[in-house]
Amino acid sequence: MNNLMKDIPRLNGSRITPIEKGYSTDKKYLVEYSDGRKELLKLFDISELDAKKQEYSILEQMIGLDVKCSLPIDIGELESSPLGYMLLSYVDGQDALEVLPAYSESVQYMIGLEAGQQLRKIHQLEAPQEIPSWYERKIAKHRRYVDRYYQCGIRVIHDNKLLSFIDRHADLMKDRPNLFQHDDFHVGNLIVKDEVLSGVIDFNRYDWGDPIHEFLKVGMFSSEVSVPFANGQIAGYFNGEEPGEEFWVLYSLYMAMSVLSSVVWIQKVSPDELDFMLDRLNRVIQDHNDFDSVRPKWFGN
Repeated sequence: MNNLMKDIPRLNGSRITPIEKGYSTDKKYLVEYSDGRKELLKLFDISELDAKKQEYSILEQMIGLDVKCSLPIDIGELESSPLGYMLLSYVDGQDALEVLPAYSESVQYMIGLEAGQQLRKIHQLEAPQEIPSWYERKIAKHRRYVDRYYQCGIRVIHDNKLLSFIDRHADLMKDRPNLFQHDDFHVGNLIVKDEVLSGVIDFNRYDWGDPIHEFLKVGMFSSEVSVPFANGQIAGYFNGEEPGEEFWVLYSLYMAMSVLSSVVWIQKVSPDELDFMLDRLNRVIQDHNDFDSVRPKWFGN
């Protein structure tokens, strides 16, 4: 910590506490100053500095779009070790994942409503021209995951119907918008304080592509914690109107793809959580009646 304060003078006199949470390889610390201010310090391998500078720039643009998120303060490299650092304002509160179940259904819905409004703001950024089309990138990624799925030896229920559904609808991804994606937008990355959404965190997995793809995390994670929140997010995003059939077909397409990729991902990243993930994926499949239905059972409830 002494070296940190030497390399980043603004940290002098602060209290620095490790944050042990999430799947990110970044080391995270809560920085608390004597005047009550809080900041978030992220340390990362210096080889990631260019990518982190892009993330930093994204956060600057998010602030410009009036998104509730961390304000970027500083980024650079440490002299005392082969690490880079990013310093952000701290979004105070608790994970929505932890606090939503304790709130009334109306409060859960209202928090979801604002989450949807924030997501709409996030999707205003267009992809740089050099980024290939969404369809080109997504279909190639899907095919790689299918190959790995067959090789991994794990199967989800009725995967033949799921694969057939994907094949029938994959062409719908052609000519979809190529916009900014948070790509991990769910209750675990939303902060709530005093029953109000404080902000969106963890933009480090961002991508570019179809904004509807962002909603698969609603079905995969958020609806598991709070159905009112999940419905609120959709209502907030679409200004209170129910999305049309195109949304639901694409949403279900991305959910089906995610079922397969999640099997591969969890085996690689956290194999001890495989059984838990399979239970979650089975629930998703049942939500869609083996993908005979594009609207999940929880929608509207």
